[in-house]
Amino acid sequence: MGRRIPQDKRSISDVHIIDIAEEGKGVAKHDDLVLFIEQAVPGDIADVELYRKKKNFAEGRLVALKKPSKHRVEPFCPHFGVCGGCKWQHMDYSAQLLFKQQYVANALQRLGKVDVSAMEPILASAETAYYRNKLEFTFSNKRWLTSVDEEVQPDDLHALGFHVPGRFDKILDIDHCFLQQDPSNSIRNAVRSFAVAQGISFYDLRAHEGALRNLIIRTSSTGEVMVIVVFAYPEEGQVEALMNYVNEQFPTLTSLLYIINQKRNDTIFDQDIHTFSGRDFIYEEMEGLKFKVGPKSFYQTNSTQAYELYKITREFAGLKGDERVYDLYTGAGTIANFVARDAKEVVGVEYVPSAIEDAKINSQINGIGNTKFYAGDMKDVLTADFVREHGRPDVVITDPPRAGMHADVVKRILEMEAEKVVYVSCNAATQARDLALLQEKYKVVRIKPVDMFPHTQHVENVVLLELHTE
Repeated sequence: MGRRIPQDKRSISDVHIIDIAEEGKGVAKHDDLVLFIEQAVPGDIADVELYRKKKNFAEGRLVALKKPSKHRVEPFCPHFGVCGGCKWQHMDYSAQLLFKQQYVANALQRLGKVDVSAMEPILASAETAYYRNKLEFTFSNKRWLTSVDEEVQPDDLHALGFHVPGRFDKILDIDHCFLQQDPSNSIRNAVRSFAVAQGISFYDLRAHEGALRNLIIRTSSTGEVMVIVVFAYPEEGQVEALMNYVNEQFPTLTSLLYIINQKRNDTIFDQDIHTFSGRDFIYEEMEGLKFKVGPKSFYQTNSTQAYELYKITREFAGLKGDERVYDLYTGAGTIANFVARDAKEVVGVEYVPSAIEDAKINSQINGIGNTKFYAGDMKDVLTADFVREHGRPDVVITDPPRAGMHADVVKRILEMEAEKVVYVSCNAATQARDLALLQEKYKVVRIKPVDMFPHTQHVENVVLLELHTE
């Protein structure tokens, strides 16, 4: 934990913000300390108040903006600064792209010793609002009150929205979210109003009691909509009453599901799904390919930009039709099925068994017969025996989670000596760590960042590595 700062040393005047950190805070320097300042933009000059100090850095907040950065803009969401999402709304989009590109370049250079001189410009998102196809909201009986909630009565502390950063038991009630297209906002607000009117209790995150726990809304580029209501301890008749109401108010829903989750955590992967009306899945579509998306399925949350990401991945792979491709961390097989028409065979491996079942179904739906999928821990599945059985790959596509690849997986890729490795990552730091190891036999020849999440610090990055020939 940080040390308490003496009152007379908390305020600093005329601080120049020089950079932005990965977590979205502005960066400054003062008396050999690095300062991380909430809601600051590079180019700002401001008075700040420090609230936490550690050995080499301190954290603070803006008190007075003396001179705004040329990159500073007015946030378009009234929840900005309290909600934990969209932390870069106060910075214009061109600047967001610039700093994301710089972050990727710095991580690859500093941590991976990668030559980034040929790095390509980041691909901007065509949509900077309403771009997400999935949102998960939380019910709470302890609404987080802000200055705009002054008229809220003590007996109206119901909230349906997002967690307040650093406060697991406090939920910010959301009126309008700019992340997901309608009918998302209409559904959330209708569910909240009906539940309050009917006296259906909202979840208490500390006491673990109450009827309503989560609301998950999934939309697709095909116009289909899935709604999942997660209950905890509903009283008799409450599930049917709420589900009937949603079904009547939104009759065009493709999928209306519910879950009874009485665990201490919100994950639904081990829970039974009950179909109230419609199908138990929705369809996504990409280049004529259909992808079945269920309540537990993984699918990139920006559908439009996912298509661009996959096109770049396919371009980097440079398939001619006679290659064997290994798709590591294949998820629901989206990339595997997307490139299958251009390859001889695609072998996908994924840790989550249900995702592998989705991948197989997606191949069947699209009449794709040259894919094989296997479930298990990557380091345990991708063995020398596995490679002997399925054949050495010509191309490896890998899209690991934020933690990157296990050292044993990197070792196996080096042993397989595929001609090309296409590394897709949502974390440039762990990607850089793995690239440093892969450069024992591979050369980085192309780098292309892709912005999947405007107004956040997150960025995807695609790297093409080619096997040394000398």
